[in-house]
Amino acid sequence: MKSPRNHKAYWAFLGHRLSGLALGIFLPAHFYVLGLALEQSQRLDGFLKLAEMGAFKFGEWGLVILLSIHMCFGLRLLAMELLPWSTTRDARLSWITWGGIVSFVIGLVFVARVVQ
Repeated sequence: MKSPRNHKAYWAFLGHRLSGLALGIFLPAHFYVLGLALEQSQRLDGFLKLAEMGAFKFGEWGLVILLSIHMCFGLRLLAMELLPWSTTRDARLSWITWGGIVSFVIGLVFVARVVQ
């Protein structure tokens, strides 16, 4: 018997949930930096210089990937739940594949824009 954890739908479920958790952890840091922009422009300037480092650029790329994974797999879940027509198993699996491809392409586009 094949393990349910070796199924595309399980990995889509896991990717959607984990990307949502990671984005939820990121939001307080993001709000802190926005607060700096409003209250302490000198500290914001220091943070922005720090954000030019390669590690931060890698983190930005990771954030873009997380956002695109969460969006693509979330749209897949909405389609499965809300569309009035039923879909075949193959169609649902192709949505997973296309969600992964779209997320990968978005990540490549982001890297191409950052590297310029």
